[in-house]
Amino acid sequence: MNRLDLAGKTAIVTGAASGIGAALAKALADRGCNLALADINGQGLEEVASGLRSNDRRVTTTVLDVGDEAAINAFAEEVRQTHGEAHLLFNNAGVALGGHFDQVTPEQFDWLMNINLHGVIRMTRAFLPLIQEQDEGHITNISSIFGVIAPAGQTAYSAAKFGVRGFTMALRHELDGTPVGLTTIHPGGVATNIAKKAPKGKGVTDEEYEAAMKIADQSLVMPPAQAAEIILRGVERRKPRVFVGRDAHTIMWMERLFPTRYWSLIKRRLKA
Repeated sequence: MNRLDLAGKTAIVTGAASGIGAALAKALADRGCNLALADINGQGLEEVASGLRSNDRRVTTTVLDVGDEAAINAFAEEVRQTHGEAHLLFNNAGVALGGHFDQVTPEQFDWLMNINLHGVIRMTRAFLPLIQEQDEGHITNISSIFGVIAPAGQTAYSAAKFGVRGFTMALRHELDGTPVGLTTIHPGGVATNIAKKAPKGKGVTDEEYEAAMKIADQSLVMPPAQAAEIILRGVERRKPRVFVGRDAHTIMWMERLFPTRYWSLIKRRLKA
């Protein structure tokens, strides 16, 4: 299959105010894309966009909560009106939640699922018709390495990210032979603020929270710009699945070799 040329395409990026989303926006702009950027953080979003606007590209911003279906539908219509087209969709927005299953409330669990899984599904449903109007298009859904393995303390997050993985795979099969491709992204430890911004479950103690933050600080190390380049190189090659980081590749192979024992092996490494 031919390489996907991103130059001149219009790309939608959610969660674009920081982290991987902001890095994707810059890397896409460097490749000559027009951008429709969205995030719930309006100030951060405008700071990112202001550095990317030029006479050579159109960059628009929309304050968006991807947990709000009506807002997503309005955003899709806004993109149609302002850009007139959409070729690339990057479903990047996401949140985290600290705590074991019995430490988080049903409301907290549903909050995460609504953003991390249903947000991806609703964004795809809203933008797929516009993308299908183009000669070629691509949808990139950010899952996680926790969409491949399921660590203790990540019941909500893994449920959502496994869901993103399954949804993307099935939709890719449904769209096989059409001009629209799909890629699932499985980042490892990327240095974003998702862990620091994560609310903790109602039953999580301060000691448990501090221990989790220590592990996050040690694990989330890859610069977002490096992650964005890996993601876009995979999209340009139309790869169905992209693992981001050496840690993600290591864990992927560990799960393949020890599908029912990987967690006991990982726990030993965490205690070392």
